[in-house]
Amino acid sequence: MSPVDLRSDTLTHPTESMRQAMARAEVGDDVFDEDPTVHHLQEKAANLMGKEAALFVPSGTMGNLVSLLTHCSRGEEILLGDRSHIFLNEVGGIAALGGIHPRTVPNHKDGTLPLDWLEKGIRGGDIHYPPTRLIALENTHNYCQGSPLSLEYMEAVSSLARKYSLRIHVDGARIFNAAVSLKVPASQLVRHADSVMFCLSKGLSAPVGSLICGTQEFIGRARKIRKMVGGGMRQAGHLAAAGMVALDEQLPRLETDHLHAQKLACGLASINTLRLNVDEIKTNIIFFELHHPGMAPEQFLEALEARGVKMLITGQRTFRAVLHREITSDQVDYALRTIQTLLK
Repeated sequence: MSPVDLRSDTLTHPTESMRQAMARAEVGDDVFDEDPTVHHLQEKAANLMGKEAALFVPSGTMGNLVSLLTHCSRGEEILLGDRSHIFLNEVGGIAALGGIHPRTVPNHKDGTLPLDWLEKGIRGGDIHYPPTRLIALENTHNYCQGSPLSLEYMEAVSSLARKYSLRIHVDGARIFNAAVSLKVPASQLVRHADSVMFCLSKGLSAPVGSLICGTQEFIGRARKIRKMVGGGMRQAGHLAAAGMVALDEQLPRLETDHLHAQKLACGLASINTLRLNVDEIKTNIIFFELHHPGMAPEQFLEALEARGVKMLITGQRTFRAVLHREITSDQVDYALRTIQTLLK
């Protein structure tokens, strides 16, 4: 059995068709806005999200950073989840580089932010307060079992934002996983968002890249911010070509990752020293806890890796497994057998 690497869906390698597309891509200088393949990718992304325009960036972290720097000025405030990727895993970039104040709201288990807490968090014109400008949502929500935020919830947050003249940004790194799980177009999930970022380099298997989508005016300003933070690429069409193939070929197969996640989750739930709720697994991400009197978390991780199974430890006894294109049903079976043997 080849290694079973469940640490992240970012580990996927480009497909052969991506490599061929990269090799023959027509390119130009994208800083001069002259790369035709980048243009094609941006047009395709904007259409998929139902937005006017899009901007190709190297990473999801840069996509979120550029979006928030475009929306907010220094000293302004955003509302976001206390378990959100922007808050936890993006090196405090919005504060360090943008002077933007993050105000956290507790995430429910399903990734949503309580609407009443959101409303209470909105601050007005008092001289003592940073003015609230933006609500940031994450869909799917990584640290909440990869949960998709429903269309109804997204619309409820939109109504609240409109009431207070706030903007909405969606960290949609895995927005297509949400769309597949909920059986709605991704464009519907972000219909009322002012901007959305999605990644090509996770479950879609492209080697590099993310897209920001929004209005023409927003993307025009975001392009300058991208240059400011070092994201201006030159013959980026070689990378964009892989992104085009990713959107054409990989979207239809995301449901397979969700099915494999269900299979793995059900198997893990049957082991009495592990804790997880299978009903919470909606997409391709699983978090579970180890409660074994004779097996420390670090020991468990090392023993798994020695047997060719890799996962991430994300807490004192919490582990994450992510299913992706390069994990087969047989590999899921092998991972379960290995874990069962270790925890007997």
